[in-house]
Amino acid sequence: MQSLDGKIALVTGAASGIGRAIADAYARAGARVVVADIAADNASETAQAIGHGALGIAMDVTDEAQVEDGFARTARELGPVDILVSNAGIQIISPLVDLSFADWKRMLAIHMDGAFLTARAAMRQMIAGGAGGSIILMGSAHSHVASKFKAPYVAAKHGLLGLARVIAKEGAAHRVRANVICPGFVRTPLVEKQIPEQARELGLTQEQVVRDVMLRDTVDAEFTTLEDIAETALFLAGFGSNALTGQSLLVSHGWHMQ
Repeated sequence: MQSLDGKIALVTGAASGIGRAIADAYARAGARVVVADIAADNASETAQAIGHGALGIAMDVTDEAQVEDGFARTARELGPVDILVSNAGIQIISPLVDLSFADWKRMLAIHMDGAFLTARAAMRQMIAGGAGGSIILMGSAHSHVASKFKAPYVAAKHGLLGLARVIAKEGAAHRVRANVICPGFVRTPLVEKQIPEQARELGLTQEQVVRDVMLRDTVDAEFTTLEDIAETALFLAGFGSNALTGQSLLVSHGWHMQ
């Protein structure tokens, strides 16, 4: 396992939830962390809270110019990126027949376009720098299974598997690795928002949604924790060879097994 001392790690959606937990873990492991978030104030405040020379930058991952500018600023102020965690995401709960085309496109833009744009920018710096690196895409157990009312989310998370595999193939000669972390339900604000939404769509109580929908297929009826995902991201960032690339790691309390 490689140390993260001196590594430059850019994490999108890093001002809260899973992204913040990963950014904290990377900083503790010695990395210089770039907190990329759509809200500039949130990014700056989070970077200050993390410390260890963290840098906060505004980045809408669906905006090509903002992504390119953010990576260019990172290279100028800290150096080329060694680690990318493409984590920014949202959720929209809706039956497919009621889903607007605008919401479909918005979901795919954030999850798929954002992963492509940030991965492309990271790969360019990693290849030019000659030191390789680790690209981590934030998938989901929904990268492997489907649930009602999440058509664009499920489609996008499945798509990340294919994107990571192509990055792994093309990046191998340059020591660029790509993997997908696939969490189960983590009790973040994103998931908290889904509980009443799913209760309404399914005609269940919120307690039933948690017990009978979200945690039903786990082995222990437990939520995945932020620490679980951060530790997995730390492992993937520090793994130094192509022995582990193009893979998806399910961190879901056995919700889905492969």
